[in-house]
Amino acid sequence: MKRLSLPTDTKIAFMRWRVPAMIGSAIGCILSLALFALVGMNYGIDFQGGTMVELRFHEVRPISEIRQEVGQLGLGDVQIVEFGEPTDILIRVEEQPGGDEAQQLAVMQLRELYGNDADFRRVEVVGPRVSGELAQAGIIAVVVALIAIMVYIWLRFEWHFAVGAVLCTMHDVILTIGLFSATQLDFNLTSIAAVLTIVGYSLNDTVVVYDRVRENLRRYKRMPMPQLIDLSINQTLSRTLMTSITTLLALAALFVFGGEVIRSFTFAMIWGIVVGTYSSIFIAAPLLITLHLRPGRASGGGKEDEADDGGPAGDAEPTPA
Repeated sequence: MKRLSLPTDTKIAFMRWRVPAMIGSAIGCILSLALFALVGMNYGIDFQGGTMVELRFHEVRPISEIRQEVGQLGLGDVQIVEFGEPTDILIRVEEQPGGDEAQQLAVMQLRELYGNDADFRRVEVVGPRVSGELAQAGIIAVVVALIAIMVYIWLRFEWHFAVGAVLCTMHDVILTIGLFSATQLDFNLTSIAAVLTIVGYSLNDTVVVYDRVRENLRRYKRMPMPQLIDLSINQTLSRTLMTSITTLLALAALFVFGGEVIRSFTFAMIWGIVVGTYSSIFIAAPLLITLHLRPGRASGGGKEDEADDGGPAGDAEPTPA
C-alpha cells in the first residue's frame, strides 16, 4: 500500500499574492475591531457575573419543559443547554440584584425545584467584582504574552523578526475576537485559554518559517528577498500542513463529541489553527519584506552563497517583489 504523504519539493510562489493577502487581512482586522466596538461579545458569567448550575437528571427530561419550569422562578435571563449525556443539563442564570445572598437564593430555588429529580454536579457563583478582576487578568495575560514573545524573538533573531512575529500574532488575536463578536459565542475564561493557545500555535508556525528564512539568508546572500522567502516557506510547507491537519482532526473530534461546555473553546481553536497557518505564510513572511530585511542582516556568520545561478536558488523561479 502506498503511503500518503505531502510533497516536499513544492515551488509555489507565495509572495505573488502577498499584497492581496495583506490587504484582505487588514480589511478583516478593521471589520473585527468594528464588530467588537459596535456589537461587542457575548460575555459569559466569568466576566458578567452570575450563577452556573450543572445538573444530571435521573431520567431524560425535555429541555423545553425545563425552560418552562425555570422560567416560572423569575430569575431573569436564563440559558439552558444540553451537553454530554442526554440527562446532563447546564443552567446559566444572570446576576441577581441583591449581592451574594441573592445569588445563593437563586441556587436554593433550583435545588427546591430539582433536588429530588437531579444531582447537582457543579454550582459556580461569580460576583461582579470577581468577574471584573478576571477580565482584567485575561487582558494582562494576552498583553504580557505578546511582549514576552517580542523580547524573546528580538534576542534570538533580529528586530525585524520580532516585530513581524508580534504583528502576525496580533492579527490572529484580532480576527479571533472578530469571530466571537460575529458569532456571539459565549466568551469566558476558556475562551481566554483558547486565545493564548492560538498565540502559542501561531508563534510556533511563524518561528519555524523565520528560522528557515534566517538560515537561507546566510546561505544565499544574493538571492532576492521574495524568492528567498518563497524558498523558505516551500521548504517548511510539508511540516506546517502536517501539523495543522493532525491538530484539526483532533479538534474536529472534540467539537463534535466534546459537548456544549467546550464547544466555544474548540471552535475558536479550529479557527485559530486555520488563521495561524495562513498568517505564518501570508502575513509573517511578507512583513520581512515590508520591514526591509535584506540578506546579510541576519545574526551570525554562515556559508557563502552556494547558488549564484544554480542549486536551490535556481530551482525556484524569481518572484516579483
